[in-house]
Amino acid sequence: MTPDPRPALTRIHQLMAPWVAETPDAPAVRDAHLSLSYAQLDAAATTAQSHLEGLGLRPGDRLLVVGENCVALCVLVLAASRMDVWSVVANARLSDREIDLFIAHAQPRRVLYTPHVSPEAARHAERHGAKHQAWPGLGELPVGALNTTTVPEPCFADPREQVGCVLYTSGTSGAPKGVMLTHANMLFTATSAARMRELHPGDLSYGVLPMAHIVGLTAQFMGNLCGGAALALAPRFTPAETARMLRDEGVTVFTGVPAMMAKMLDWSRETATPLTAPRLRLMTVAGSPMTPSLKQEAEAAFGLPLDNGYGLTECAPTVAQTRTGERRTDCAVGHPIPGVEVRIVGPGGVAVPPGEVGELWVRSPGLMKGYYRSPDLTAQVIDADGWFNTGDMVRTEPDGALTIAGRSKELIIRSGLNVYPVEVEQAINAHPEVVQSAVVGRTVDSNEEVVAFVERAAGSSLDSATLRAHLRDHLAPYKIPGEIRFLATLPAAPTGKLLKGVMKTMAQQPADAGGPPL
Repeated sequence: MTPDPRPALTRIHQLMAPWVAETPDAPAVRDAHLSLSYAQLDAAATTAQSHLEGLGLRPGDRLLVVGENCVALCVLVLAASRMDVWSVVANARLSDREIDLFIAHAQPRRVLYTPHVSPEAARHAERHGAKHQAWPGLGELPVGALNTTTVPEPCFADPREQVGCVLYTSGTSGAPKGVMLTHANMLFTATSAARMRELHPGDLSYGVLPMAHIVGLTAQFMGNLCGGAALALAPRFTPAETARMLRDEGVTVFTGVPAMMAKMLDWSRETATPLTAPRLRLMTVAGSPMTPSLKQEAEAAFGLPLDNGYGLTECAPTVAQTRTGERRTDCAVGHPIPGVEVRIVGPGGVAVPPGEVGELWVRSPGLMKGYYRSPDLTAQVIDADGWFNTGDMVRTEPDGALTIAGRSKELIIRSGLNVYPVEVEQAINAHPEVVQSAVVGRTVDSNEEVVAFVERAAGSSLDSATLRAHLRDHLAPYKIPGEIRFLATLPAAPTGKLLKGVMKTMAQQPADAGGPPL
């Protein structure tokens, strides 16, 4: 085998170097405001680096960007990489409290905003008193005041030690968790994504997953850079625009979450508009469990297998992925990707027999350095041998692929019997008039009840009696929800991932406080 003549990568901005040299005029990233080739993206990152240095950014500082998907965000992440500054990307659609918690915890040297693609970013910039500045090639970006008290973190030549990015996984309650991802973590995911998806010059990916979240940042943005592909960015998902991009713009690769696919299919039915994607060669979902009915309908609509994957922010994120183009009849998330080790254990850390549900532990080159400023919390989830407790319950299929059963914390114990929410959700979502659902537990006396939140298809008058009749053909009686609440839309994060914690709180309240029961 001929050795790869390219030097080993140590920083994420180096992912694009081969394409800057080999295909400098090939499209790299674009949004509704700006389009850059690989040579132009490299030049923009170099110029932005100089601008950041002029704003007082030093190696080891944190640069927090409040924004949504756009070319400017890509440029800033790459510029930060060039100067060993940590990128902290925060979704502008988060609440004031969440954004302010991130700023207080990360102690960034500067905070920047992307108001040209996000009214919410503009609002945060205004309330923080940020000043608009001209950025060569990028237009105007508001810049927050210099934090003169922040202390730079140590820098390392070793990419396994040097942090490149911090992503916050929560903040709606309690202290936020800042996941420190090293350059080696992100390079592992980017190169794995490019290899497994066979990304290459000529591919066009539609980037609608937020770059403030891990899949959008590493697999979507950095994976495309690694493969020399083009990335068309959108600040947020809408079914109509996504359908148009797939139909008219030559998109070859689409990655989303199951809720996005469900909403596109519902939009297609409601508007009587067929979903067509003449150049699409790969579509994949991740981020939450998929249902058989959704998989079958999506595959029928697009004429392609719907690939599935599983990961966590702490693993940068990919742990498992179905084989590209493989047609599976189940909803497995695939085998662990090359380089990732997994264990499935029961009580006491004892391995469970194949096919039985157990807790998933992972060891991976993508595993985070730890939670920023939280060594105790890090030690609770990563053991001395480098194994990370995901908190997810899984089982293996006969061919060794993993299937997600749910979060260990979401397990409902009803009259001494285990109820896995994913199983109930799959049965609910199999009904043709359901777009998506979420199942949570509610403590009652010394027992737990099963509560389902359901989003109906447009124009549907589905009621709880009809849905329960459907469920009796699919579930044991103790798994059928004791209460079903229909909501116009289910609470979801900007990624489309359903907010189970919010619905669990709603379930404890009277029905009229969380949506009308039917």
